[in-house]
Amino acid sequence: MNYIRYSYLIPLLPLFGAAVNGFLSYAKAKVPKWFTNVVACGAIFASFIISCGVFYQLSLLEPEARSITINWFTWFDLAALKANVAFLIDPLSVVMTLVVSGVGFLIHVYSIGYMASDPSYKRFFSYLNLFCFAMLTLVLADNLLLMFVGWEGVGLCSYLLIGFWFEHKPNAVAGMKAFIVNRIGDLGFLLGVLVLFWGLYAAGHPSVTFIDIKANAHTLEGVMMGPYTLVTVACTLLFVGACGKSAQLPLYVWLPDAMAGPTPVSALIHAATMVTAGVYMIGRMNFLYSMSPAALSIVATVGAATALFAAVIGFAQKDIKKVLAYSTVSQLGYMFLGMGTGIYSAGIFHLVTHAFFKACLFLGAGSVILGMHHEQNIEKMGGLKDHMPITFWTFLLATLALAGIFPLAGFFSKDEILWQAFSMGQMKWLFYILWAVALLGALGTAFYMFRLVSLAFFGKLRTRREVERNEADALDVSHKVEDLHQPMTPQEQAPAITVVLVILAALSVLGGFLGIPHALGKLVGAPNLFERWLEPVFASPILRKEGVGGVGHASGLWVEYLLMLVSLLAAAGGIVLAVWLYTRRKDIVDRFVAKFGFVYKVVYNKFYVDELYDILFVRSLLKFNDFLKAFDQKIVDGLVNAAASLGVFWAAVSGWCDSFFVDGAVNMVAEATIDSGKKLRKIQTGKIQHYFYIVVFGLIVLLFWRVF
Repeated sequence: MNYIRYSYLIPLLPLFGAAVNGFLSYAKAKVPKWFTNVVACGAIFASFIISCGVFYQLSLLEPEARSITINWFTWFDLAALKANVAFLIDPLSVVMTLVVSGVGFLIHVYSIGYMASDPSYKRFFSYLNLFCFAMLTLVLADNLLLMFVGWEGVGLCSYLLIGFWFEHKPNAVAGMKAFIVNRIGDLGFLLGVLVLFWGLYAAGHPSVTFIDIKANAHTLEGVMMGPYTLVTVACTLLFVGACGKSAQLPLYVWLPDAMAGPTPVSALIHAATMVTAGVYMIGRMNFLYSMSPAALSIVATVGAATALFAAVIGFAQKDIKKVLAYSTVSQLGYMFLGMGTGIYSAGIFHLVTHAFFKACLFLGAGSVILGMHHEQNIEKMGGLKDHMPITFWTFLLATLALAGIFPLAGFFSKDEILWQAFSMGQMKWLFYILWAVALLGALGTAFYMFRLVSLAFFGKLRTRREVERNEADALDVSHKVEDLHQPMTPQEQAPAITVVLVILAALSVLGGFLGIPHALGKLVGAPNLFERWLEPVFASPILRKEGVGGVGHASGLWVEYLLMLVSLLAAAGGIVLAVWLYTRRKDIVDRFVAKFGFVYKVVYNKFYVDELYDILFVRSLLKFNDFLKAFDQKIVDGLVNAAASLGVFWAAVSGWCDSFFVDGAVNMVAEATIDSGKKLRKIQTGKIQHYFYIVVFGLIVLLFWRVF
């Protein structure tokens, strides 16, 4: 079977699954759950199988031939602007389809157990399939406009899934917040596309396809827009869109609130779909970013700052899903730091490994939440390692991978990013600072994640003894009745949940060996397979001209080994400190909080960024909205009403004039005619002698008039 030829089925199959379950949900059809499961899980699994086939067949080709466009049909053709519904099959898009469909399938399977008692079961799986369709469209699109369709699609699906339990207002508000914040970023993305197209149009090469843009990108060199190059402006605007989708400063605020949705949704958003869209977009446009060192510096700076900022917020969070949410924001920062160094494969590799361990962590958190009867406060947990051993060990392995402990997946991907950032410092001192910031973020990541592990899994069980009905509003709507009949001791979850956790934990352990760093590769004689696979996409003569990519070897292997050791020591230090404080010396933490309560409160409240945005933007916009409303009602409506009143007045005057003068004159003539007719009718007697007398009288009058 020619899998590449049928690659268009990769996004279409989830769309089919979404349509079937969506129709059944809308029609309120009573079908067994197994049918919903087969349609939803079967669709995404089939996409994964086709993706595997495409990967295999693409690997058989020579590296320079691993870029194939599958044209489906012409979308529109308007003068200079032409776009097809076409898919670009190359090493980068195949990697993304494997991640989205593979991890997405595992999350679908997990959802069978997690959402088993939800009354909107079919609607949930319909949305989940639709989400995967949108993301797969985004990563396979061969042009910016089709990518934008997928870009907007994942935004819409995030709104639907975050607000899935919309009966609770906070959930609906969280979905709306995600939708609105992403619209800000999407505006930047769209403006970036317009600037880029305008530049290519002016250069005589109007196109929105990635292959054409790459082929003609050199024509944009030296083109200025004010004090900046057109490429820098376009790349910066596109990065604004990436900041929205991938939750970077200052547009990260929607992602922590996305925890309002069901846990499988959180896993899908954070691991395999939406938040990776911005990283992928920069990877896809790598040839353009390589032309703008300024844009790369912006990407790297924002990424490093976000990595540390989110890690600090994670120190004080109590909600298990919020801790993981801020870890996602932080890890996305590392991905952007990797992209900003110009070694794009490092950022994409961290995207892949992060998908493994972050999906495992979120799904593990879902298992904990179910076991704790929907308690999410880690300070009310404890001792779960004895009650939920599979969840504990898989969660622990994923946490170690996230912390960057050798030889787990996170170590290989994060170390490569830190190393490349340090190497770039030889050309730009800024990157030395970014390396130090990222290293602090790595230490913080290890600390807050093992704070979570210590509080949730170690010590004594601190759960409630019973679930009161008056606490039901704190539970998910779909589990209110079911939870009241569950045993209060935490228990391991169903195989649909635990098997998925084991698979993801295994990927978190082994996935890193796909991209062994060069220094370690020289020791063991193993190449960096991941970097070699993506080389046809990311190979750039501009990067080689600038010297990026060869810096690591010039610095010497011993420097890389030393940096690995520093990174490991930072992670190990964070782990040891967190475990010691939260399992043995919690009193030190309590004293610190008591003494520096203000600092703790600021961090716990996320530096009051949401409140600041509320004051600067939300309230200001609402006040402006009130002003516009008052202006509309008092001024605009007032003018309209005044004009209407004047029209009514003149209509009344016109009506009176019409009735009195025009109708009066007509009526007067009519009445005179009637009166004269009545009087003249009296002479019409019908007697001949009377008519004779009248004739004689008339003749006498005429004679009299003629004589006298």
